Amino acid sequence: MCSRYFLDADGNVIAYTFRVPMSEPAARRFNIAPTQLAPVIRTGEGGSREAALLRWGLVPFWAKDLSAGTKMINARSEGIEAKPAFRAAVRQRRCLVPATGFYEWKGAAGHKQPYAITLPDRPLFAFAGLWERWRPEGGDAVETFTIVTSEANSRVAEIHDRMPVIIPPDAEERWLSADPADALTLLTPYDGAMKLRAVSRLVSSPKNDVPECLNDAEPGWGQQELL
Repeated sequence: MCSRYFLDADGNVIAYTFRVPMSEPAARRFNIAPTQLAPVIRTGEGGSREAALLRWGLVPFWAKDLSAGTKMINARSEGIEAKPAFRAAVRQRRCLVPATGFYEWKGAAGHKQPYAITLPDRPLFAFAGLWERWRPEGGDAVETFTIVTSEANSRVAEIHDRMPVIIPPDAEERWLSADPADALTLLTPYDGAMKLRAVSRLVSSPKNDVPECLNDAEPGWGQQELL
């Protein structure tokens, strides 16, 4: 599962890394939570890449209201192509979700320690995502996205059994535009180096979206780093 992530990079860095113009400003984010707006990279009209701010939590076109998105912040990769909420998006609306890391928690209820998970050799990378356009009766369309997850690799499994699918740089275009059968082969646990570091409990509240979320854990809460 991935219920929080961070994007400590501004719009210029995102534009350069993913070779896409940024039509809207993108601020650095330190605690992105479900239902909030966040940038995604997708294929636009004419086949060129575009960046867009979408609401986290996919709402299928047939949903009755936006609340459906709170249950679809993640999409399990296993059998995703056959699931009613995701199968159309798998065929036509795949996206990249820029991130510099994500959070997971470990410990007993009431004493959970958050960890920031990053890639030492890739300061900015992309999760596999899907997006949809939902239109309420008589209202304006709302575009939403979900993050695809897989089983955890051996590093993340130390604290959680699921993790977001991370797309290698040389496979990003495949995820966006390849035939679905080919794109789905990318939905595997990340096999590169990862760093897990205990961080401040500030991140446990979605109200806190500040750089201090990435501070080292408070004394007495968890170990500072899983080596």
